Amino acid sequence: MAVGLLSISWLLPVVGALLLLFIGNADGRRNGLIRWWTLIVSIAVFGVTLAMWASFNPGSAEFQLVERHPWIPSFGIDYYLGVDGISLLLVVLTGFLTPIAVLSSWIGIEKKVKEFYIFLLLLEAAMIGVFLSLDLFLFYVFWDAMLVPMYFLIGIWGYDQRIYAAIKFMLYTMAGSVLMLIAILGLAYLHNAANGVYSFDLLKLYTLDIAPRTQFWFFLAFAVAFAIKVPLFPFHTWLPDAHVQAPTAGSVILAGVLLKMGTYGLVRFAFPLFPLAAAYFAPWIAVLAVIGIIYGALVAMVQPDMKKLVAYSSVSHLGFVVLGICAMNVNGLQGAVYQMLAHGVSTGGLFLIVGMLSDRRHTRLISEFGGLKAVMPRLTAAFMIITLASIGLPGLNGFIGEFLIMLGAFRWDPRYVVFAGVGVILSAVYMLWMFQRVYYGKVTHGENRTLPDLLPHEWSSVIPLCAIALVMGVFPTLFLEPMEPAVTRVVERLQNTQTLRVERERVERTERFERFER
Repeated sequence: MAVGLLSISWLLPVVGALLLLFIGNADGRRNGLIRWWTLIVSIAVFGVTLAMWASFNPGSAEFQLVERHPWIPSFGIDYYLGVDGISLLLVVLTGFLTPIAVLSSWIGIEKKVKEFYIFLLLLEAAMIGVFLSLDLFLFYVFWDAMLVPMYFLIGIWGYDQRIYAAIKFMLYTMAGSVLMLIAILGLAYLHNAANGVYSFDLLKLYTLDIAPRTQFWFFLAFAVAFAIKVPLFPFHTWLPDAHVQAPTAGSVILAGVLLKMGTYGLVRFAFPLFPLAAAYFAPWIAVLAVIGIIYGALVAMVQPDMKKLVAYSSVSHLGFVVLGICAMNVNGLQGAVYQMLAHGVSTGGLFLIVGMLSDRRHTRLISEFGGLKAVMPRLTAAFMIITLASIGLPGLNGFIGEFLIMLGAFRWDPRYVVFAGVGVILSAVYMLWMFQRVYYGKVTHGENRTLPDLLPHEWSSVIPLCAIALVMGVFPTLFLEPMEPAVTRVVERLQNTQTLRVERERVERTERFERFER
């Protein structure tokens, strides 16, 4: 069986993790070897994702680099991978952020170093598998496989309340996963009823003619699972605890990639599989998204802890992504996908730098800092770029996605834009307030006077984030071009299905009326 780029992208971190098992008991020398090996493997995976991009035809809406082999033929389950413009960018984002997560834990992780990096590589493999799967059963396997390493990363290497946060994360996500599994099995049953064979093939399931009432229930099962992962208000309560208690690498991956699995699931599965239900529920989901935008911003404004502030900012920013998806037009959906990438870069960067400060001072309280601009000018400059990117300053990555989302939402229903605009203003308020209090003013705590500026391994993680924030802001076409055909295909499917259903209902009403007249 030939192994293509897609399989290599998730198998490589698995093999890298397995090889770490053969390294003996940890000591100073072996810990260095473990760190370097993990960094090399993660960079190699990033290289594979870039090779995918180089092999990708940006003018095609079809899934490319497809790999398909029978897995459990009696139930129609295949090992089926493919990539389009939407999943490609998220896979590249995963490959980009994982080496940064490795570097962020270069010094901070001192216990069970080998096990930490094994779980980190396994997590990367599962995340990539989620974005590549075109078989719903395979997708579910990767989706649940992702939970285990993240649970241990939080539960073993987190802070004081890590066990509580890890269990809460697991319970929330598992509850949604069970609902989604029931709906997945239901879809396979419907395919068997219609065609005589079971199938979990996503492209075949797209063509199923599902009754509206059944669509509603299945859509709710998928939507709740993905809303928990986003997280969408009011399913967000696990996120602040998980972020605050997770180690820096865990927070970078959680904010940068894991949360995008929820919004990706809405775009790839929930909306296209159940377009009638999506059209019915979209206004209500958009209301929850707007509430999350404003609620997350207001709660972030009163947080004394930098990490918790950034966590609540994610609730607000991802509300924009969900709003763009609900608009169900090309502008809104393009903006949503672009904002997924932008949020992964900027919020991952925020958690990274907050982690650097926490490692130096062993506190994340805003009140414990002040005047760091004079002590750490390089870190201040990096944090300023990431902060401005996060609030959507033109010329940086956050602006393009928010602009397209607002444009798409305005074309759908201008009322949502009014409330979402309030969230944009509040975002600038709490982010600039935090930046001003931490980096400007006088150095009021003696411990801050001797803090070291960026170290070499920190430079290696911060510079790529700042650079990509600038590139995404100045050259958005690099990222918009490959996603446009796939986004257009999703929107056309949603709109065509709704049009056909309306036309069918019109014909049925006409026939009933004619029979009544006769």
